[in-house]
Amino acid sequence: MDGVVACWIGEGDPGPGLCDPLVRHLHLELRQRVRLGFEPERPRVARDPRRGQYDSGAILEWLGTRHPEAAKVIGITDVDLFIPILTFVFGEAQLAGRAAVVSTARLAAREPGRLAERLRKESLHELGHVYGLVHCGSPGCVMARSPGVREIDVKGETFCRDCRLLYDESRRHGR
Repeated sequence: MDGVVACWIGEGDPGPGLCDPLVRHLHLELRQRVRLGFEPERPRVARDPRRGQYDSGAILEWLGTRHPEAAKVIGITDVDLFIPILTFVFGEAQLAGRAAVVSTARLAAREPGRLAERLRKESLHELGHVYGLVHCGSPGCVMARSPGVREIDVKGETFCRDCRLLYDESRRHGR
């Protein structure tokens, strides 16, 4: 197993220019092979009809069974995600695990032109968690907590120095 697979698992078409730039950004930041994957199925069992949203934990379980050739997998979707204790999440990851998911559903809020940038930041953020990184207090670090799009907008698109060291250490130990 090697590298990262980024899969569009949305219900609609991602549109031009969303996934390819994301894959390039992740490749540069993670310093490893990142490729675009294809998923002919969708995790329908994750849909909660009462909430009209998708349970990100169920999606993570489903993603964990996909693309066994890759070390890590991240699903990109356009459906609205939740965890039981929150009304929504931008994404979720298995801490020091294999799978992550990010939703575009709320990333285009009020400013659709910022979608690609926000998606790059949140995807790298969730993959950081997959490599064992936790939330960071350094100003501008992509691993900063993001309860809203305003916080996503003010953070950078890269790991701070400390998070980069932790990521590199994680990779050295085969995580």
